[in-house]
Amino acid sequence: MPSNVGSLKDLDSEDAFVNVMFQEERNGETVNKGNDSFYDKFVEMASAKYADPAVQGASSLRQLYPNHSLVMSADYGLNLTSLPGASALPLSPSELVTNVLFVPIARRLGSVPGVLLDNIVFGGFKVAWNTYDFIIYTARWQIGFSLNVQHFILHEGPEDAAREFILAAGIWREQLHDEIWVFNQGFWNKDHGLWTEIQKADWKDVVLKDKFKKNLQKDIYGFFASEAVYKELAIPWKRGLIMYGPPGNGKTISIKAVMKSCDEKGFRPLYVKSFQSYKGEEGAMADVFDKARQLSPCVVVLEDLDSLINDRNRSFFLNQLDGLESNDGLLVIGTTNHFEKLDPGLSMRPSRFDRKYLFDDPDRDERALYAKYWQDKLKDNKDISYPDSLVDEVASSTGKFSFAYLKEVFVSSLVLLAGFEGEHKPDFASVIKGQIKALRQQLDKSFGTFGFTPVAEITSPHPEKAPGRDIRALLDELSNSIARTDNDPPRVYTTIADVPGQPRYNGAPVRMLLDALSESAGSAGWRSAAPSNRIYTTDVQGSADTLPMPGSMPRKCPPLDDGRSRYASEMYKPLPPSP
Repeated sequence: MPSNVGSLKDLDSEDAFVNVMFQEERNGETVNKGNDSFYDKFVEMASAKYADPAVQGASSLRQLYPNHSLVMSADYGLNLTSLPGASALPLSPSELVTNVLFVPIARRLGSVPGVLLDNIVFGGFKVAWNTYDFIIYTARWQIGFSLNVQHFILHEGPEDAAREFILAAGIWREQLHDEIWVFNQGFWNKDHGLWTEIQKADWKDVVLKDKFKKNLQKDIYGFFASEAVYKELAIPWKRGLIMYGPPGNGKTISIKAVMKSCDEKGFRPLYVKSFQSYKGEEGAMADVFDKARQLSPCVVVLEDLDSLINDRNRSFFLNQLDGLESNDGLLVIGTTNHFEKLDPGLSMRPSRFDRKYLFDDPDRDERALYAKYWQDKLKDNKDISYPDSLVDEVASSTGKFSFAYLKEVFVSSLVLLAGFEGEHKPDFASVIKGQIKALRQQLDKSFGTFGFTPVAEITSPHPEKAPGRDIRALLDELSNSIARTDNDPPRVYTTIADVPGQPRYNGAPVRMLLDALSESAGSAGWRSAAPSNRIYTTDVQGSADTLPMPGSMPRKCPPLDDGRSRYASEMYKPLPPSP
């Protein structure tokens, strides 16, 4: 017990020592004391008044206008002084603070190179709208990297009038006025230029086979007309289409025609340029689909789908397209020149993109339709002779031409004709034939380095088995392109025409023709290795490791998985010459 008493006394002594060191008596109270002068200065500076212009402005205006209600809005998208139906005058022009901006104007729109716009930094206005009068102050100020906008709306009476005014301004902002919603760089903007551009498009200018065009139109317009059917079947009212095919064959003009016609029917088109955004691609996708759900029923256009969707954002995109959230009323149309690059989850699965429409290079019938389309456009031009025979000739001589190439045939011909004057002006037929020839040479260069010439139409020797383009004609062109010397063996086969004295393989399977071509190419020096080092194999199997081939050494091919050998080709004999 005595020891405990001693310990308590010692503890009291220590507490007293601490109090002496760090505390002092002030007005009968014990307070902490310190001699750090920097601490006092830091506290003083850190305790400075906080600047909040919105709060300060509200307080000042309530004192200046005690009989007015005050409604505030920080919506930077509202333009309260230029709302249709409202008139605004500055309270004090000398105290109006603005930034003047120069906005250039396209030269083709007029002789004025540009206009000046005043961007309000601070200003007060008398505004009359509907049956109400307002005093509106607008102020902008910078905080960090952001620009704050604050509107103060004063009304002598209840604040309902000011709220109604803000509602009208917001509705006007969200409405389209000869504009198209465009999403780019993380923001939605209303684009009048794009709206103007799509007004030039019309389905009558989309040159496609009538059945194909009607099926596409029924798929689009039928979707919007069949909401009740979807609801009755208890399936989501949404649909996806992909337009694909080589460039220049009508995808873009078809999209323009779709956007124009849907807009006229009240189904808003939303055009997505890019998913690149300050929010990241996933944030941009969320913004796109949120807007689409807000405006549904609507059309969402994703041009160059293979560029928009990548490995990083694919999963999130699929979730937005076919996830848990409702996409009722959304028609999503994607376009691509490279269908093979699309993820199978996009290209092959219904309920995401349900139908695919191939916009391929036009066949002869479609080329004739396009030539006839231009004949109708030029029928009132007395300086141009465009008979039906020229329509047939253009259609027959433009094989492998896309619609873009066909358009260039006519546009370049008309431009050249416009440059001629006097008696030496050529006729339209000769000019258009010259342009076809020039474009043919340009097109040939895009077919690679084999040196074969694309032909207008290839007639299959067996049309019932191989409709359309015949691969054997391509093999003929490849064989013709091989550089030969006098010591090289003659060409080993022909497919479409017979050559006297040469074997004929017209009815041979494709792999036999490939074997023959390989032998010929090997003899002609395409490869430095001996012909026995074949670079491909077929499906023929046997029991021995080698198989003799006409004109070559036996070849050994890689074994199959079960240990058996397979061979480069099979034995074959030339067909007898045609009688």
